[in-house]
Amino acid sequence: MQNKTLDVRPSPIAGTWYDSNPVRLAEEVDGYIENADLPELPGEVIALVAPHAGFRYSGPVAGHAFKTVKGKSFDQVVVISPMHQYYPQPLLTTGHDAYQTPLGTIPLAVEAISEIDQQLRIRTDLSLTPVKYDQEHSLEIELPFLQRSLKNPFHLIPIMLRSQNREVSKTLGEILGDVLRDKSCLIVASSDLSHFYHETQANQLDQNVLRQIADFSPEGLYEIQERGQGQACGLAPIAASLWAAKTLGAEDVTILNYDTSGSSTGDHTSVVGYGAAAITRPE
Repeated sequence: MQNKTLDVRPSPIAGTWYDSNPVRLAEEVDGYIENADLPELPGEVIALVAPHAGFRYSGPVAGHAFKTVKGKSFDQVVVISPMHQYYPQPLLTTGHDAYQTPLGTIPLAVEAISEIDQQLRIRTDLSLTPVKYDQEHSLEIELPFLQRSLKNPFHLIPIMLRSQNREVSKTLGEILGDVLRDKSCLIVASSDLSHFYHETQANQLDQNVLRQIADFSPEGLYEIQERGQGQACGLAPIAASLWAAKTLGAEDVTILNYDTSGSSTGDHTSVVGYGAAAITRPE
């Protein structure tokens, strides 16, 4: 009997957000990872925060996050990102069987996705809505880094949030923690920081966000956003990842790197902020 052909989501951003040539792409990603200089981490990495701009802008910062898992193996990886396009549903996943990048195909962790969806339906009035041929860059942009940093192939759990609601984020995080307990799984929160401020103001806003992340405070992230003291387009994914990591026994967050688009564009009057962090639990 023939194997079922995978319904693969083609990349809408290869060739624009990152290189479509697999050799050049691998070399570029490897360079970002190799050039990253990391502090000593206090435990086992179970979750990351990484930016999601085009590689020429945020690749050097992202390299710091993924260097922390270089050569490690995970059976599954959850990537939680915002959804920048309009959909009426608050929580989305792909309707395809796999994601495609120039570096190869990544199959979905179908059973885990189904379990997350079931738990959402049991505990809330929410569910994971599958969508096909989405144009979302912020989830896919993390995949080449995962393909180059992780030692072995993995199955993907893609979750895209239209909702920035605190309770939705917290419930998703706690469900992820419950479903992923005792599984070999890495969580990646995809987020840029402030958008289009002068670099001086961007630095202030971004440091407020990074301080809350370092303090392991998803509640604090929402509080500074509500006060207008910090912003992140993936604030809900970061918060959900922090809540999930707490459920999984994590105790520390280490900020790995910070920069703005000004470093690559030379324009410091209107920048986007990028941060990288590792969430760890005791070995």
